[in-house]
Amino acid sequence: MTGTADSSQVSRSSIGLRSERGPILLSLMLSTSLVALDSTIIATAVPAVVGDLGGFAQFPWLFSIYVLAQAASTPIYGRLADILGRKPLMMIGIALFLLGSILCGFAWSMPALIVFRAIQGLGAGAIQPISITIAGDIYTVRERAKVQGYLASVWGISSVVGPALGGVFSDLVSWRWIFFLNIPLCLIAAALLLRNFTEEPVRSRQKIDYLGAGLLATGTALLILGLLEGGQAWSWISAPSIAVFGAALVLLVVFVLVERRVEHPILPLWVLRRRVLLASSIASLLAGAIVLGLSSYVPTYGQVVLGASAILAGFALAALTIGWPIAASLAGALYLRWGFRSTAVVGAVFVLAGTSLTLTLGRSSELWQIALYCVVVGLGMGWVTAPTLVAAQSSVDWSERGVVTSTNLFARSIGSAVGVAVFGAVVNSLSGPGEGTPSAGALMPALHVVFLGMAGIAAALLVAVAFMPGHRQQEQPAEAR
Repeated sequence: MTGTADSSQVSRSSIGLRSERGPILLSLMLSTSLVALDSTIIATAVPAVVGDLGGFAQFPWLFSIYVLAQAASTPIYGRLADILGRKPLMMIGIALFLLGSILCGFAWSMPALIVFRAIQGLGAGAIQPISITIAGDIYTVRERAKVQGYLASVWGISSVVGPALGGVFSDLVSWRWIFFLNIPLCLIAAALLLRNFTEEPVRSRQKIDYLGAGLLATGTALLILGLLEGGQAWSWISAPSIAVFGAALVLLVVFVLVERRVEHPILPLWVLRRRVLLASSIASLLAGAIVLGLSSYVPTYGQVVLGASAILAGFALAALTIGWPIAASLAGALYLRWGFRSTAVVGAVFVLAGTSLTLTLGRSSELWQIALYCVVVGLGMGWVTAPTLVAAQSSVDWSERGVVTSTNLFARSIGSAVGVAVFGAVVNSLSGPGEGTPSAGALMPALHVVFLGMAGIAAALLVAVAFMPGHRQQEQPAEAR
């Protein structure tokens, strides 16, 4: 802990910012919308992009490289924000995202577009965690859940609007405008933040752990690369797979050894030793796996098994994003009354109930059923993710909040990558790894195993949140274990 000086600094800043918090929140929501939209908007533009640039075999990298760069850089940005301040790191993130968007719009080949998407991902790696960290700085514990609901709603809206918007630009204008659209959004978000967010000067003599940052970024990138491409670009038991995972393991082991010895580590190992932070990170990891499992296979179930249109199947998945922000907005009143752990346990029960209900789905089910089950899971996610994140943020002071927030989101990214890899391997092995889409008869048994796996992960989520400390957290306690 850094002592009471940081806590009093945060209190003074929060009071001074109260009148400017609305524009700051708008800037954070705009910035978050950039990250969220570009996670989904390009999906419906792939045919147009490939038709213009070629490289059909390489197009999956448009998604993988973005996730890879974002996840690998997130914990580094979080730590740097604690050392250098939130504002400069947020501006760097927006600038990188703006540069990447402009370059993507002018891309002349698929390899160039992939490289420029990586630049976007590096910007997103700063924007997402630091947005949530700034919200934690300027809003009280009572207010944070509602703010998390606002930020979650951005993801919900983007998941619905993004693919539709990508299709509109591709059909009516050009796929390049998918990226040019980000230019005014970046400029507005940056202007609002520059004008309204005044941060007290950060005077830190901490040396930046460049070696640890490099080891963490490279090791994480290789780990997620292996998870995303295993079973796709190469088989799980193959020389490339063994080499990638082996190198990742070596680098991450060396990273741990380095972090134990440096004075100011880029990712302090105490983040994984404190009970509330460990439970919060595990819950975030498991939530990431569940959400990606639903996002990947609910539309497939709706279209292939039930014969619904792509639009209707997408709306069924959108039900997940309806319940999430609503529950997150209401979570504040619940955890102030019941405590963080009890609220998260209730949420985990909802997640377990929703994922268990998916086990009843079959070829004769109705689309409204999966939509209803997604609403239940979404409500549970709102009551799990908001309290666990706020509990983690509230257990530390200003100088540690960035690294705690980024670790939580980093865990979610790892969970998402693992979920995609494991569920993809299950579906490919059980439904047949053919070139075309499997038949409903071949796909349904594989999906049943996926749904069973998500229910098992939900049960583990319930155990993880039950492990959280039971007392009510205060704003900035001196110690939190």
